[in-house]
Amino acid sequence: MRKGATQEKACWEAGVSARTYRRWRDQGDEGADKRPGAVRPKPANALTEAERAEIVRVANLPENASKTPAEIVVDLADNETYLACESSFYRVLDANHQNVRRGRARAPKTKAALVTHVAAAPQQVWVWDITWLPSKVAGIFFKLYIIMDLFSRKIIASEVWEEENAAHSKELVRRGALAENIAANSLKLILHGDNGSPLKAGTVLALMYALGITPSHSRPRVSNDNAYAEAFFRTAKYHPTMVPDGFDSLQNARQWAASFVQWYNHDHKHKALNFVTPHQKHTGEDVHLLAKRHQLYQHHRNKNPGRWIKGQTRDWTPVLSTALNPPDNRTIEKNIKKSA
Repeated sequence: MRKGATQEKACWEAGVSARTYRRWRDQGDEGADKRPGAVRPKPANALTEAERAEIVRVANLPENASKTPAEIVVDLADNETYLACESSFYRVLDANHQNVRRGRARAPKTKAALVTHVAAAPQQVWVWDITWLPSKVAGIFFKLYIIMDLFSRKIIASEVWEEENAAHSKELVRRGALAENIAANSLKLILHGDNGSPLKAGTVLALMYALGITPSHSRPRVSNDNAYAEAFFRTAKYHPTMVPDGFDSLQNARQWAASFVQWYNHDHKHKALNFVTPHQKHTGEDVHLLAKRHQLYQHHRNKNPGRWIKGQTRDWTPVLSTALNPPDNRTIEKNIKKSA
């Protein structure tokens, strides 16, 4: 550029965009090449080859075989020896392909992802859980048990008891099986719950196997594996009919739970179901209802097309399936990019 070349052509010859060059200039580093592949001068305070070799030698001593660089640095300091800081140890070992788990300890294993259960129709996957309802006496709660159909979100069976135990869980499974006629239909049904003892007791599992129900359980300490049941409990506890200061008796708690489940199944237009009730979804009535809504919107769009952006109406397509633990599309995309 000092000899008369334009900035654009000079940047093109150097393989740097003009915008990048201007940013370097504004930062006061006009003469520095900050590209990742640029050859940079060796810092004056860099470790010498002898010092790097000594770090590798000390790290590979038998007494240090199972120690981390942090422990090695401390031991050296206790012996009045200093080679380099902990970060330098990590960098040198990484450059020599030795920055791995040291010693005989096994590498930690991540929890395997839950096998996703997908329901494409009612009576394929159920979820169940227990939550606590407050009473007027501090420290005492009533226990609300529910079984929900994953596909339709319909509450198949529910009850409130004063305690949690396997006997109540068995009673709830029996009610659900009778309500949906599970034994007669010979359905391959999955019942998913968390790892609480009332839901995975031996007697409960024996009853489920006798009814042809396959048990499924969440990973330990992972509440998201049973998110639909948790979402139902949140809807219940924030509903306007919930008693703010607690129920005064088990009978009142049961009456409230029964009325709420009736409202949830038959009156509550569920957003995730495209605003149909769980009962309508469970019985298949949603297909006809959503088709009528689509026809209505199409009729009004044809009457005044200019009021509809790009000529598109609201999507009234029925929900075709629901996954218990759906995969994260962003994670899948990242893994595809890494593999590419």
